[in-house]
Amino acid sequence: MDWQTPEDAVPSAFVTNADRRALSALPPATGAWRIGDPVGDRRFADLGEVALERGGAVPYVQLAYETWGQLNAARDNAVLVLHALTGDSHVVGPAGPGHPTAGWWSGLVGEGRPLDPADWFVVAPNMLGGCQGSTGPASIAPDGEEWGARFPYLTIRDQVQAQRMFADVLGIERWALVIGGSMGGMQALEWAVGHPERVQRVAVLAAPPISSADQIALNSVQSEAIRMDPGFDGGAYYDAPDGAGPHRGLGLARRMALLNYRSPTELNDRFERSWQSGLSPLGGGGVFAVESYLGFHGNKFTRRFDANSYLSLVDAMNSHDVGRDRGGVAAALSRATARALVLGIDSDRLFPVPGQQVIARHLPGNIDGDAPVVISSPYGHDAFLIEDELVGAELRRLLDES
Repeated sequence: MDWQTPEDAVPSAFVTNADRRALSALPPATGAWRIGDPVGDRRFADLGEVALERGGAVPYVQLAYETWGQLNAARDNAVLVLHALTGDSHVVGPAGPGHPTAGWWSGLVGEGRPLDPADWFVVAPNMLGGCQGSTGPASIAPDGEEWGARFPYLTIRDQVQAQRMFADVLGIERWALVIGGSMGGMQALEWAVGHPERVQRVAVLAAPPISSADQIALNSVQSEAIRMDPGFDGGAYYDAPDGAGPHRGLGLARRMALLNYRSPTELNDRFERSWQSGLSPLGGGGVFAVESYLGFHGNKFTRRFDANSYLSLVDAMNSHDVGRDRGGVAAALSRATARALVLGIDSDRLFPVPGQQVIARHLPGNIDGDAPVVISSPYGHDAFLIEDELVGAELRRLLDES
């Protein structure tokens, strides 16, 4: 949601004139990857029909994914990395044709990192409903038009069902580790509870056991910002020329979200009340530096994401309740058999630590007993992407568990 881009995996920074000039062209109607675009490092897995939790199905599903390392002869070294709301499969690697941003987790995946491809077969799919190669609202429906707002409603469990089918295609019966942060952490938790026999270890980073009323409320405002944009056109905007799509609403949704991904301390310490230029924001036509920061990243986001996909994925996040139809949260978590790492961030105002405390208390395999690991960071929710040394040290502890 969100967090999984290099610019958000570093401390907040002032926006330069060169930054703004780089985004001076009109934004496209959608930033989705489309058939015919450069493939980059993506591969594609055909899953066929995926049945949905609420009934019905997506008749044909393709997941885009990337891998690092090799699956060993015993097929027991596979690691599933699950991205957050606006992430994708490009965990490691430079930006370039097919990849609008550089890899988002190079601090944890790579030579000498906790997930070293010399030891692990690291697999990262773009989730169902995403817009960077996997089937989602920007994909072509059976009638030859984009799905748009007609794309079926998805839950977190639907996305994990697609990932389970994906594992079958790859021939992976059991993951050595399933790891995810934020929305990816919701999916990791569902893997541990819904498919315990297929998960040896699980790492749930900065994710809750349920999406609370407060979190759903935050999501609803972002969704409404998109729908109120005249360029949204009920979700049928794919043929709109550059600059005529729902970029204002999508950019505003992104700006709202960013406020929940960083802590007040970090924004205050970094920007204070500084101006972006020599023009005063006190009636002189200028803006505060923090306003410029939000505006720049909102604009940049519209060039790599799709408005309908954002709505679909936010709805899936709202569906998250690991205890739904399982006798409640505690009963559901008791099903898990994996060795588990539950990690929270002391400054996280999106998914605060009490949620991780609930998860840790009821996961039988938690390596820290009935408590989560809580890292201290000024960066808020985004710390699970920024604090490589802190997160990496905890991940190594989990990987040492048999």
